Amino acid sequence: MDHATWQVEQFERQRPHLHAVAYRMLGSLSEAEDAVQEAWLRLSRSSDETIGNLGGWLTTVVSRVCIDMLRARQARREDYVGTWLPEPIVNIEDGDDPERQTLLADSVGLALLVVLETLNPSERLAFVLHDMFAMPFEEIAPILDRTPAAARQLASRARRRVQGSPAVPDTDLATQRKAVTAFLAAARDGDFDALVAVLHPDVVFRVDTGTRTGLAPALLTGSTDVARQAATQGPRFAQHCRPALVNGTAGIVAQTAAGIIAVAGMTVIEDRIATIDLIIDPDKLSKLALAD
Repeated sequence: MDHATWQVEQFERQRPHLHAVAYRMLGSLSEAEDAVQEAWLRLSRSSDETIGNLGGWLTTVVSRVCIDMLRARQARREDYVGTWLPEPIVNIEDGDDPERQTLLADSVGLALLVVLETLNPSERLAFVLHDMFAMPFEEIAPILDRTPAAARQLASRARRRVQGSPAVPDTDLATQRKAVTAFLAAARDGDFDALVAVLHPDVVFRVDTGTRTGLAPALLTGSTDVARQAATQGPRFAQHCRPALVNGTAGIVAQTAAGIIAVAGMTVIEDRIATIDLIIDPDKLSKLALAD
């Protein structure tokens, strides 16, 4: 085997891990792929003899690239219209393939990614690498140019923010689907009372419209306001909707002859829907990672 072939094979073995790190850092499938591709470019230009641990080296490169991308995004986000939501991973297959469900269940829910967006880049990296990938703080510290103690503190602050969020879903997929199905049925009928019954009293409804304005409120809270919005718009749009797995949990996809027009990720807590993250940004939907 020549050196170039060996290098490609070694990188491809690391690609799934690198992409998983980047997606959790960025909440964007397309940007995650860009970060992984940058790592490949840097590897191809490097001298392998100077790399003792290829996996660790590549993780370091991807992590630092992600931090730079997050900082650049924060500068751009000042002009963003409405609520920014992550790019979803969706499975619209109607079957109950256990292997497929296990794969998607291992993904990160949209609600958690929304919480991660509230962290600064260093906190997010420390939390993702330690709490999601069990990387020791001794290995995280050099990536952040911090001491292990400082890296531990960053992760601790991030963990408190994550644990303080109510977005911890019921893990039983059947329970999630039951709530989502009830929501869809009530929305199709414009049944306000039935919608209130399936929504958590403190439900949060976030909408990512991209650069478009006036399509929907960017944020609604409370079962009354969310139910009113769903009862008003549901009879028109719910006919295009069907249940789906969105980032491993029960959600909704709306599809017409023109293609997918919306994706909604939902968090179900104690049999009721606690968060709805609706993505109608055409740019995100055009990049949709569709498992079928």
